[in-house]
Amino acid sequence: MKWQSIAILVLCLGAIGWAADDDSKNAGELQQAAEVIQHISSAAPDQGVPNQVLEGAKCVAVIPKLVKGAFIVGGEHGTGIATCRTSNGSWSAPAPFSVSGISWGAQIGGKSTDLVMFIMNDQGMNDLLQGHIKVGADVSAAAGPVGRTASADAGYKAGILTYSASKGAFIGASLNGAELQQDNKATRQWYGKEVPFKDILQGNVPIPNEDARAFVNAVQNAKEASTR
Repeated sequence: MKWQSIAILVLCLGAIGWAADDDSKNAGELQQAAEVIQHISSAAPDQGVPNQVLEGAKCVAVIPKLVKGAFIVGGEHGTGIATCRTSNGSWSAPAPFSVSGISWGAQIGGKSTDLVMFIMNDQGMNDLLQGHIKVGADVSAAAGPVGRTASADAGYKAGILTYSASKGAFIGASLNGAELQQDNKATRQWYGKEVPFKDILQGNVPIPNEDARAFVNAVQNAKEASTR
Protein backbone atom coordinates (compact mmCIF):
# COMPACT_ATOMS: atom_id res chain seq x y z
CA MET A 1 0.00 0.00 0.00
CA LYS A 2 2.85 2.34 0.85
CA TRP A 3 4.45 1.89 -2.55
CA GLN A 4 1.10 2.27 -4.27
CA SER A 5 0.53 5.56 -2.44
CA ILE A 6 3.96 6.80 -3.48
CA ALA A 7 3.33 5.79 -7.08
CA ILE A 8 0.01 7.64 -7.12
CA LEU A 9 1.66 10.74 -5.62
CA VAL A 10 4.41 10.67 -8.25
CA LEU A 11 1.86 10.36 -11.05
CA CYS A 12 -0.17 13.26 -9.66
CA LEU A 13 2.90 15.46 -9.34
CA GLY A 14 3.93 14.49 -12.86
CA ALA A 15 0.53 15.44 -14.23
CA ILE A 16 0.73 18.82 -12.48
CA GLY A 17 4.20 19.33 -13.91
CA TRP A 18 3.07 18.43 -17.43
CA ALA A 19 0.13 20.84 -17.16
CA ALA A 20 2.44 23.60 -15.97
CA ASP A 21 4.81 22.84 -18.83
CA ASP A 22 1.92 23.12 -21.31
CA ASP A 23 0.82 26.44 -19.82
CA SER A 24 4.38 27.78 -19.96
CA LYS A 25 4.78 26.58 -23.54
CA ASN A 26 1.56 28.28 -24.64
CA ALA A 27 2.41 31.53 -22.88
CA GLY A 28 5.93 31.46 -24.32
CA GLU A 29 4.62 30.84 -27.82
CA LEU A 30 2.21 33.79 -27.61
CA GLN A 31 5.00 36.03 -26.35
CA GLN A 32 7.34 34.88 -29.13
CA ALA A 33 4.62 35.44 -31.73
CA ALA A 34 4.00 38.96 -30.41
CA GLU A 35 7.73 39.71 -30.64
CA VAL A 36 7.86 38.51 -34.25
CA ILE A 37 5.04 40.90 -35.15
CA GLN A 38 6.71 43.75 -33.27
CA HIS A 39 9.84 43.21 -35.34
CA ILE A 40 7.81 43.90 -38.48
CA SER A 41 7.39 47.53 -37.43
CA SER A 42 11.05 47.93 -36.41
CA ALA A 43 12.63 46.31 -39.50
CA ALA A 44 14.61 48.54 -41.86
CA PRO A 45 12.44 49.94 -44.70
CA ASP A 46 14.19 47.84 -47.34
CA GLN A 47 13.97 44.67 -45.24
CA GLY A 48 10.41 44.83 -43.97
CA VAL A 49 6.97 43.72 -45.02
CA PRO A 50 5.28 46.13 -47.49
CA ASN A 51 2.76 48.53 -45.97
CA GLN A 52 0.27 47.36 -48.57
CA VAL A 53 0.47 43.83 -47.18
CA LEU A 54 -0.04 44.98 -43.59
CA GLU A 55 -2.99 47.16 -44.56
CA GLY A 56 -4.67 44.58 -46.79
CA ALA A 57 -4.19 41.38 -44.80
CA LYS A 58 -7.42 39.72 -43.71
CA CYS A 59 -5.68 37.32 -41.33
CA VAL A 60 -2.19 37.01 -39.86
CA ALA A 61 -0.63 33.71 -38.78
CA VAL A 62 2.71 33.48 -36.97
CA ILE A 63 4.80 30.35 -36.52
CA PRO A 64 7.59 31.17 -34.06
CA LYS A 65 10.57 28.83 -34.27
CA LEU A 66 9.49 26.68 -37.21
CA VAL A 67 11.91 23.76 -37.11
CA LYS A 68 13.22 22.61 -40.44
CA GLY A 69 15.60 19.69 -40.73
CA ALA A 70 16.59 18.06 -43.95
CA PHE A 71 18.67 15.42 -45.68
CA ILE A 72 17.49 15.17 -49.30
CA VAL A 73 13.88 15.23 -48.05
CA GLY A 74 13.20 18.03 -45.57
CA GLY A 75 10.56 17.96 -42.89
CA GLU A 76 8.82 20.97 -41.39
CA HIS A 77 6.87 21.11 -38.16
CA GLY A 78 5.77 23.85 -35.85
CA THR A 79 2.89 25.40 -33.98
CA GLY A 80 1.49 28.86 -34.47
CA ILE A 81 -1.17 31.44 -33.73
CA ALA A 82 -3.63 33.11 -36.11
CA THR A 83 -5.92 36.12 -35.86
CA CYS A 84 -8.35 37.59 -38.40
CA ARG A 85 -10.13 40.89 -38.93
CA THR A 86 -13.69 40.69 -37.68
CA SER A 87 -16.79 42.32 -39.13
CA ASN A 88 -16.36 45.35 -36.85
CA GLY A 89 -12.76 45.94 -37.97
CA SER A 90 -11.02 44.66 -34.83
CA TRP A 91 -8.79 41.57 -34.63
CA SER A 92 -10.09 38.30 -33.28
CA ALA A 93 -8.83 36.33 -30.32
CA PRO A 94 -5.86 34.13 -31.28
CA ALA A 95 -6.48 30.63 -32.62
CA PRO A 96 -3.70 28.03 -32.14
CA PHE A 97 -2.74 25.72 -34.99
CA SER A 98 -0.08 23.20 -35.97
CA VAL A 99 1.76 23.07 -39.27
CA SER A 100 3.59 20.15 -40.83
CA GLY A 101 4.72 19.22 -44.28
CA ILE A 102 7.48 17.94 -46.52
CA SER A 103 9.97 20.02 -48.48
CA TRP A 104 12.08 18.42 -51.17
CA GLY A 105 15.61 19.48 -51.96
CA ALA A 106 19.28 18.70 -51.51
CA GLN A 107 19.39 20.17 -48.02
CA ILE A 108 21.57 18.98 -45.19
CA GLY A 109 21.28 20.02 -41.56
CA GLY A 110 18.55 21.73 -39.62
CA LYS A 111 17.50 25.19 -38.56
CA SER A 112 14.69 27.08 -36.92
CA THR A 113 13.09 30.26 -38.18
CA ASP A 114 10.18 32.58 -37.44
CA LEU A 115 7.56 32.51 -40.15
CA VAL A 116 4.69 34.92 -40.81
CA MET A 117 1.76 34.27 -43.14
CA PHE A 118 -0.52 37.04 -44.39
CA ILE A 119 -3.87 35.86 -45.74
CA MET A 120 -4.72 38.38 -48.45
CA ASN A 121 -8.09 37.47 -49.95
CA ASP A 122 -11.50 36.11 -49.04
CA GLN A 123 -10.79 32.62 -50.35
CA GLY A 124 -7.67 32.34 -48.21
CA MET A 125 -9.53 33.61 -45.14
CA ASN A 126 -12.49 31.29 -45.69
CA ASP A 127 -10.17 28.31 -46.11
CA LEU A 128 -8.33 29.22 -42.89
CA LEU A 129 -11.64 29.48 -41.02
CA GLN A 130 -12.29 25.81 -41.76
CA GLY A 131 -9.38 24.90 -39.46
CA HIS A 132 -7.59 22.63 -41.93
CA ILE A 133 -5.87 23.72 -45.14
CA LYS A 134 -3.02 22.55 -47.33
CA VAL A 135 -0.92 25.48 -48.52
CA GLY A 136 -0.61 25.63 -52.29
CA ALA A 137 -3.41 23.10 -52.82
CA ASP A 138 -6.50 24.27 -50.93
CA VAL A 139 -5.28 27.86 -51.16
CA SER A 140 -2.57 29.40 -53.36
CA ALA A 141 0.53 30.81 -51.70
CA ALA A 142 3.59 32.80 -52.72
CA ALA A 143 6.76 34.20 -51.20
CA GLY A 144 5.94 37.76 -50.18
CA PRO A 145 7.54 40.88 -51.66
CA VAL A 146 10.01 42.74 -49.43
CA GLY A 147 10.40 46.45 -48.75
CA ARG A 148 8.04 48.95 -47.16
CA THR A 149 7.00 50.44 -50.51
CA ALA A 150 7.02 47.21 -52.52
CA SER A 151 3.87 46.29 -54.41
CA ALA A 152 1.67 43.59 -52.94
CA ASP A 153 -0.23 42.93 -56.17
CA ALA A 154 0.82 39.28 -55.99
CA GLY A 155 -1.18 39.03 -52.80
CA TYR A 156 -4.41 39.47 -54.67
CA LYS A 157 -3.59 36.50 -56.87
CA ALA A 158 -2.16 34.33 -54.09
CA GLY A 159 -4.29 33.66 -51.05
CA ILE A 160 -1.30 33.69 -48.71
CA LEU A 161 1.96 35.65 -48.68
CA THR A 162 4.67 34.09 -46.53
CA TYR A 163 7.77 35.56 -44.93
CA SER A 164 10.71 34.19 -42.98
CA ALA A 165 12.23 36.45 -40.32
CA SER A 166 15.98 36.30 -39.84
CA LYS A 167 18.20 38.73 -37.93
CA GLY A 168 15.67 41.52 -38.07
CA ALA A 169 15.03 41.20 -41.81
CA PHE A 170 12.06 39.62 -43.55
CA ILE A 171 12.51 37.59 -46.71
CA GLY A 172 9.95 35.90 -48.94
CA ALA A 173 9.52 32.21 -48.09
CA SER A 174 7.58 29.27 -49.46
CA LEU A 175 5.40 26.89 -47.47
CA ASN A 176 3.75 25.15 -50.41
CA GLY A 177 2.82 21.64 -49.40
CA ALA A 178 2.59 22.42 -45.71
CA GLU A 179 -0.59 21.46 -43.90
CA LEU A 180 -2.22 23.63 -41.24
CA GLN A 181 -4.85 22.43 -38.82
CA GLN A 182 -6.37 23.60 -35.56
CA ASP A 183 -4.40 22.67 -32.44
CA ASN A 184 -7.25 21.21 -30.40
CA LYS A 185 -5.15 20.59 -27.29
CA ALA A 186 -3.97 24.20 -27.11
CA THR A 187 -7.51 25.41 -27.85
CA ARG A 188 -8.84 23.52 -24.82
CA GLN A 189 -6.05 24.88 -22.64
CA TRP A 190 -6.64 28.48 -23.70
CA TYR A 191 -10.44 28.52 -23.78
CA GLY A 192 -11.31 25.74 -21.32
CA LYS A 193 -13.31 23.78 -23.89
CA GLU A 194 -13.50 22.80 -27.55
CA VAL A 195 -14.06 25.91 -29.66
CA PRO A 196 -14.23 25.76 -33.48
CA PHE A 197 -11.51 27.64 -35.34
CA LYS A 198 -14.19 29.61 -37.16
CA ASP A 199 -15.80 30.86 -33.95
CA ILE A 200 -12.46 32.11 -32.64
CA LEU A 201 -11.34 33.82 -35.85
CA GLN A 202 -14.71 35.47 -36.46
CA GLY A 203 -14.48 37.16 -33.07
CA ASN A 204 -17.19 35.14 -31.32
CA VAL A 205 -15.10 34.39 -28.22
CA PRO A 206 -13.25 36.78 -25.88
CA ILE A 207 -9.46 37.03 -25.74
CA PRO A 208 -8.51 34.45 -23.07
CA ASN A 209 -5.50 36.00 -21.29
CA GLU A 210 -3.00 38.84 -21.23
CA ASP A 211 -0.43 37.05 -23.39
CA ALA A 212 -3.10 36.52 -26.04
CA ARG A 213 -4.13 40.18 -25.79
CA ALA A 214 -0.50 41.28 -26.23
CA PHE A 215 -0.31 39.28 -29.47
CA VAL A 216 -3.53 40.75 -30.82
CA ASN A 217 -2.40 44.26 -29.85
CA ALA A 218 0.93 43.70 -31.65
CA VAL A 219 -0.93 42.82 -34.86
CA GLN A 220 -3.18 45.87 -34.51
CA ASN A 221 -0.21 48.16 -33.81
CA ALA A 222 1.73 46.86 -36.83
CA LYS A 223 -1.23 47.56 -39.07
CA GLU A 224 -1.68 51.07 -37.63
CA ALA A 225 2.06 51.79 -38.00
CA SER A 226 1.85 50.92 -41.70
CA THR A 227 -0.69 53.71 -42.27
CA ARG A 228 1.39 56.43 -40.64
